[in-house]
Amino acid sequence: MGVISNRLNNLIQILKESAPLLIAYSGGIDSALLAALAKEYVGSDQICCVLIDGPEVPRRAFHEAIKIAENLHLPLEVVSENLLSEIIMRKNPSDRCRHCKRGFFKILEQKAKEHKSHSIADGANASDLLEYRPGIDEMSACGVIHPFIMAGITKQDIRTIAREKGFSFWNKPSSACLYSRIPYGEEITGEKLRMIELGEDVLADLGITQGRVRHHGTIARIEVLLPEMNIVFTNREKILELFRLIGFHYITLDLQGYRPGSMDEMLKR
Repeated sequence: MGVISNRLNNLIQILKESAPLLIAYSGGIDSALLAALAKEYVGSDQICCVLIDGPEVPRRAFHEAIKIAENLHLPLEVVSENLLSEIIMRKNPSDRCRHCKRGFFKILEQKAKEHKSHSIADGANASDLLEYRPGIDEMSACGVIHPFIMAGITKQDIRTIAREKGFSFWNKPSSACLYSRIPYGEEITGEKLRMIELGEDVLADLGITQGRVRHHGTIARIEVLLPEMNIVFTNREKILELFRLIGFHYITLDLQGYRPGSMDEMLKR
């Protein structure tokens, strides 16, 4: 914990210097830990958490986010908004996340004014810099700070700190918006989002901790952690039945297993 302790001390100093602080909260482990640490070291009267709820947010994730905020006694405000324009939903460009974050920031900026916040912060961490994340660039350009990145804190550091502090969400699976399940260039529709969410609910109900349903037209490409593939095989018939009821004609298992940003692999090629 030596190196992590130093990074944590740096983070605490950054939070104190940035207060009063508005935090972009999603209920994921990153933003949840950032909010909890800000509340602990800066004070609940010096922070405000904003959760933006839209069609890209799974209902299961939304309710978990509310529950975590209640358990941590976070000052939370929920804003319901669709962050993408109709044209972006239709085109679904490779920098979609940039457009989404632009709308995200406008809301955060307005809420920061209302709460007289000095800074706006999100839970982006140093590990995110190793992936394709145009949304982080956009938030940075808008003036949002990334305390974890500034302190050099990685995803694994976040889990370690959360575990050491006794937070129940320390091993919470990574999450991402439902838009990321649809290939770039293919239109985002409410029906596709519905199918994806229902499919991922099926996987979660079977005990799969990290499951993704990538939507490829009539094909569902299921990603799970390699050790959990046996759960898929054991429940093969049930998954086939339920996914066909959802609307998929072909149900496949990606043998590479779960990995974040798998849709970005085509961009690299």
